[in-house]
Amino acid sequence: MMSAALRTGTKPLSRAFSSRAVDGFVGAVGNTPLIYLKKWSEKTGCTIVGKGEFQNPGGSVKDRAALGIVQDAEARGLLKPGGTVVEGTAGNTGIGLAHVCRARGYKCVIFMPNTQSQEKIDLLRMLGAEVHPVPAVAYENPANYNHQARDYAANLPNAIWTDQFDNTANANAHYATTGPEIWEQTEGKVDAFICATGTGGTLAGTGKFLKEKSKGKTQIWLADPPGSVLQSYIASGGKLKERSGSSITEGIGQGRITQNLGTLVKDLDGAFTVPDDKSIHMLYDLLDNEGLYLGASSALNVVAAVELAQKLGPGHTVATILCDGAYRYQSRLFSKKWLEAKGLQDAIPDHLKKYAVLD
Repeated sequence: MMSAALRTGTKPLSRAFSSRAVDGFVGAVGNTPLIYLKKWSEKTGCTIVGKGEFQNPGGSVKDRAALGIVQDAEARGLLKPGGTVVEGTAGNTGIGLAHVCRARGYKCVIFMPNTQSQEKIDLLRMLGAEVHPVPAVAYENPANYNHQARDYAANLPNAIWTDQFDNTANANAHYATTGPEIWEQTEGKVDAFICATGTGGTLAGTGKFLKEKSKGKTQIWLADPPGSVLQSYIASGGKLKERSGSSITEGIGQGRITQNLGTLVKDLDGAFTVPDDKSIHMLYDLLDNEGLYLGASSALNVVAAVELAQKLGPGHTVATILCDGAYRYQSRLFSKKWLEAKGLQDAIPDHLKKYAVLD
């Protein structure tokens, strides 16, 4: 009988080739490139590199946390075939979970603030997730999207609430993958690592590994957007201040110390707050000089990496995270009207305004 491959006119994979192929979506998560940022490295006299997490198959660094949390629940017997994965998320973790759930055969239910970009909501639904946009209220409010997700999962059989903020399987995924990858890609010569944090998983897991592997030599810093209390918490030696202000960035900044961040917060070496105008400027600069089409949180991370490089002085290697691309935010970040409404049109130099092509 003719094989399926011959009937369709395709060639079957050779044994050698198939042994090098990864196992679907799950196998494609991680092992992202470390990208040298030429302009800012030359300006600072340092080596500034960004982990290209936008090249994960789901498009963001959150693919790692999503996969790690699901695998942890499976290993502990909390999630069985045909089960339901529920999360409260502002976007990228939900997208990562939706991908993982399709690949592993689970139902995915997402609760999210109704303030998030329509691109994210549409994509989640395209990936088969059941999405519940709910009013954005403070974490202390029982109607907060995280609490609604928790309560929804509690009333379903064979369901888990992934609890990305306080489930340390999130940080553990980065300890097991992101940290070792950066160490190997820099040949152990990374002097500092810095990134923003929402759940705290990326910073804590990656930072803990690099601290341990370097025997304390690698500095770990936190980058913070306006409206977050984390920079002031670190600078004040552990005093939480009332949250005020806001930022154009999505999914980063925090009003509390999450369980994930709590695994490393006492060992952080410092923190920077990065204003939105600097993030927007860097976003356009990276597109123009490096050809990188990145989201605002990635741009914020690069601003912070540059400032840290300047603080450390020439000759150091500073690594950060390029979290995701601009595709999920382009209707805002490249809109003249949106930039003007946010008072950010003057943050973009005249020679870069040509990229703001949307009305």
